[in-house]
Amino acid sequence: MSSTSNRYPGEVDEAYPAPFIDAPSPVTTSKPGQLPHSEIQRFFKEGYIVVKDFFSPAELDPCREDIALMVDQLAHKLYDAGKVKSLYEEFGLFQRLTKLEEDFTGANVLLFKYQKMPLSFQRLWSNPRLLNLMEQILGPEVAGHPTWNLRTKTPRSEAVNIPWHQDSAYMSNDSYDHMIATAWIPFLDATPENGCMQMARYGHRTGKVATHECCAGPTWYIMLKEENMRDTLGVDLVEDVKTEPVPYGGFILFNNLIPHRSLPNESNDVRWSVDLRWQSPRHSFGFYGIQDGILFRSPDQPDLQPDWPKFFSVDRKEVWQRKYAKSVPASTGDFDTRITGPWIGKWEIVNHNLHTGLFQNMTSR
Repeated sequence: MSSTSNRYPGEVDEAYPAPFIDAPSPVTTSKPGQLPHSEIQRFFKEGYIVVKDFFSPAELDPCREDIALMVDQLAHKLYDAGKVKSLYEEFGLFQRLTKLEEDFTGANVLLFKYQKMPLSFQRLWSNPRLLNLMEQILGPEVAGHPTWNLRTKTPRSEAVNIPWHQDSAYMSNDSYDHMIATAWIPFLDATPENGCMQMARYGHRTGKVATHECCAGPTWYIMLKEENMRDTLGVDLVEDVKTEPVPYGGFILFNNLIPHRSLPNESNDVRWSVDLRWQSPRHSFGFYGIQDGILFRSPDQPDLQPDWPKFFSVDRKEVWQRKYAKSVPASTGDFDTRITGPWIGKWEIVNHNLHTGLFQNMTSR
């Protein structure tokens, strides 16, 4: 990515529409999980598609079980430290984190911040049918990009309301010129009431990353103004913004330039979801040099097994926190709900909060 005369590192003048709008030729072999080529063409035309009835309960229910285990571990950690009044064991997967959040504001952030990928998520990320679909978009070589996240969207919490953005605006600038495909997979029916996604259709077609700002409200999230979506990315704010409910078993598949956001969760249940990403290993598929991706498919290695130990030898969130955060008092330790990272240094900070205050700018301008 060439340098620019703009004020902030995330701003570039170059545009790269071709990787995002030129659909590849149809694959020549038929494999489980592949979509009709018309859907692949739609993905490149509109920037995303909603894929329904893809996963069986047998594929997703183990993820639910592992999420419940993560919540249980957090509950015990908070209770043992005297941070919450109860373990709230009588509450299920979709209410328990909310009860913990009522006692300790930021419990949802702690789970987001310290989550580790369980085996069920590894199997989901490397699901053979999903990889067959990724081959239709990326070609025969498929790697996982390291920025996966379990979303802990508790009801009526500002900390989990994610504003308009393009994913590449969070990533290093070398992500601007190639496709990174994301599957946003909810673990219940995602509806407008519980905070499903809104997508800005066609917002990828200029091939540009628009100017973002940091940070939204009390969060660590960058934000993209709607007028920038309109003026820079050509989004029709009336016709192109689509609210996309997703039933359990489905997902939204989108690229790293399409603007999107999640709606507030006004229901009584936690809206759990995960975002998983893939790209071609021909491109740099790491995160700011902090963590590399993981190779899933290669024609040269027909018996390839993902190298999970190597991938998990680095925890990107721990590394970026050490690298980009100012010193954290020992008294807060594992209960520090502030999050910071390299994306904050990419954009103008127009709203200072605890997260931006923690940021140690390691970028050069």
